[in-house]
Amino acid sequence: MVSFMHLYKSNNTHQILFAALLCILISVFMPAQSQAEQANGFRILSASTHLNKNVFQLEAKINLNFSDDALEALRSGVPLIILLNIEVLKDRNWWWDKTVAELEQGYLLLYHALSEKYIIHNLNSGAQKNYGSLNAALYSLSNIHEFPLIDKNLLEAGDEYYARIRTYLDIESLPAPMRPIAYISSQWQLESDWFTWPLKH
Repeated sequence: MVSFMHLYKSNNTHQILFAALLCILISVFMPAQSQAEQANGFRILSASTHLNKNVFQLEAKINLNFSDDALEALRSGVPLIILLNIEVLKDRNWWWDKTVAELEQGYLLLYHALSEKYIIHNLNSGAQKNYGSLNAALYSLSNIHEFPLIDKNLLEAGDEYYARIRTYLDIESLPAPMRPIAYISSQWQLESDWFTWPLKH
């Protein structure tokens, strides 16, 4: 009986020591992992609008920081689709804000191995441009200039409005065998938060 209790306490002590060691290892390695994960992702750096011939035009800067897995897939010939969601909402104090306009802008990013060019295809307009480097292609995607957002005449005088934008990698457009991993891997969860600003009219 004494020997059994001694063995039990000994095992229990080992379990406690193992648990403590595990907690220490987690506390040491998790911050580094979190920082690495935070390095990947999309973020709206700035967004604003200005009037041009009664049409609000959007100016925005976006940080598109692709993960290693996404870049490896791109260089292997997998096309990546980046989507922009843009909304204009009417501010209402006593009810849910009313959505006045919703836009989705899509860009397909593709690497052509034979020409060693990166291609951006505008899924809305059909326009296509070629770039000699990934940095040049991402710079183009990251800077939005004079994008027509909404006609001023659609906004009621005296009411308050605001616009917001977000961007994300479209996992649904990936090849079917890749999707199950993409759904659960942080390497593929590339999505910005909403960026909101007042729409002055």
